[in-house]
Amino acid sequence: MHALTADTSALLATLPVFDAHVDSLQRQLDLDHDLGTRTSGHLDLVRGRQGGLGAVVLVNWVDPKHIEHGGARQRTLDLLRQFHVLLARHARQLAWAGNGELLRAARASGRIGGIPGIEGGHSIEGRLEHLHEFHALGVRVMTLVWNNHLAWIRSCQPGAGADVPEGLNEFGRSVVRAMNELGMVVDVSHAGERSFYDVLDASAKPVIASHSGCKALHGHQRNLTDDQLRALAAHGGVVGIVFCTAFLKDEAQAEDARLRETPEYKAITGPNDTDVFLRQGEFLQRAAKPLSMEVVLDHVCHAVEVAGISHVGLGSDYDGIGRTPEGLEDASCYGRIAAGLAARGFARDDVRRILGGNMERVFGLATGAGTRAATAELAPFAAASTHARS
Repeated sequence: MHALTADTSALLATLPVFDAHVDSLQRQLDLDHDLGTRTSGHLDLVRGRQGGLGAVVLVNWVDPKHIEHGGARQRTLDLLRQFHVLLARHARQLAWAGNGELLRAARASGRIGGIPGIEGGHSIEGRLEHLHEFHALGVRVMTLVWNNHLAWIRSCQPGAGADVPEGLNEFGRSVVRAMNELGMVVDVSHAGERSFYDVLDASAKPVIASHSGCKALHGHQRNLTDDQLRALAAHGGVVGIVFCTAFLKDEAQAEDARLRETPEYKAITGPNDTDVFLRQGEFLQRAAKPLSMEVVLDHVCHAVEVAGISHVGLGSDYDGIGRTPEGLEDASCYGRIAAGLAARGFARDDVRRILGGNMERVFGLATGAGTRAATAELAPFAAASTHARS
């Protein structure tokens, strides 16, 4: 375990961390967790600040089962409302960061920059007007596809039907172009390899892979090949290294799969899916053989070697993963990554880039960072979405 030095602690005090992907809003909606206070789960603002968190993409992930009932957009709105609730309750801790200028202003005021995101383009239900609606409500990042294939983009998972394009079709390209024009970050995590390259071709601005690992170290389908890492860097983008144990090492993936087949795991119940997922993660964390956080550093170092120091960041996937590596149990632990990178010989400025500077650069380029962009306003939720649940 990497102990924090005085230099690391001083760095964390400047709130340098930009976590490009966390799923914590589900806990606030379904479990009534107040993310402005210390809670269970992986991330809240209190533990985030302790870990040096200065910017966080709070994603709205919708289980594809909601698509069948025409409820993907509505579930997204319900989750997005929770971001607005969090802002209203904890304005001294959190500020909406709608572009690069507002993100810098949030950090200068000592607050965490909150960036709403969407994980999975099924939330727009095939309509660009829904994308515009979400943008008006503050969304600035969208992961184009989750593990479910869409009619306009293929994911990295097998099982695509004949109606799914090999990569990105023309409507998918129009989504990317609209995001460029609106000032939204395009995210290619979960995308199939052909989709990945089609997005790079379609986007006029740098894109991110918000929460992925390196396929050269573990051949999981969610990870990026070295060629993809180089292409992402050539396009000016950044990969956020994920903390999900199953994506980081083959033994951990096998261990997680084994534990999910045990009677103890299968017997876990709760009042809703989010509660069950949280309990399942707690079981995995207790029962699994620990995976050292050194493996996260291994993925960071490999990505830096292949893509370059300016193209690697962090995307923990906190509250969206079953278990975490030992030493990265929650959002108070980002500093251990800083200490670990320093121990591996990274200079302080390079550690700062990896912790958040690279993601912040791409965020500014995609959303706008100048005087005009700084006038961006967050639409009142009720006014902008008449269909949102009260």
